[in-house]
Amino acid sequence: MKLWNLKQISVADLEDEDLSRLDLCRINLAGANLVGANLTQSNLKEAHLEGSNLMGANLMQADIRANLMGANLMQAEFTDADLRGSNLRGANLMGVNLSQVSLAGAFLSGANLIGGNLQDADLRSADLRGANFSRANLSGADLSDADLHGAIFIEANLEEVDLRFANLSGANMTGANLLCAELEGTNLNGVIFEKACLLGTLIAGKI
Repeated sequence: MKLWNLKQISVADLEDEDLSRLDLCRINLAGANLVGANLTQSNLKEAHLEGSNLMGANLMQADIRANLMGANLMQAEFTDADLRGSNLRGANLMGVNLSQVSLAGAFLSGANLIGGNLQDADLRSADLRGANFSRANLSGADLSDADLHGAIFIEANLEEVDLRFANLSGANMTGANLLCAELEGTNLNGVIFEKACLLGTLIAGKI
């Protein structure tokens, strides 16, 4: 598919298409069907992908600092992808592997991250208000200065997570593992810690 032709498409059926290593900067693919598409090493910076279906898509090493609001990203591959500052509000990331991925400054309010793997992910200063991290693995992740107001962490693994100066007000940590987590300067107003593991956790936040 020629790139000049692709740039004219706003609602497209690109299921299983090979779009690897293309410059798709600012392209409008809102609502597009990109199920199983290969976007390896593609440049999607500032692209419009809101409401698109990227289920099972390969986004390895891609620059996806884009608008993915409400997108379906289940089973997508994000190894070495750049998601800094991306708009993922209300996106479906259930069970997705985001281990070691950079999401610094990203917007994930209301996103579904249930059962996801975010081990060692960079979520510094991210907007995570109301996001659902139930049963997700966030061990070693950097959530410092993040806004987690009303976020859900039921039975999530937060071992050795960095939550310094984050806003956790109203968060639900029921059954969460916070072993050796860092909570210095964290806003803990109204946090639910029922059955949570706080062994070795440094709590010096505002209560």
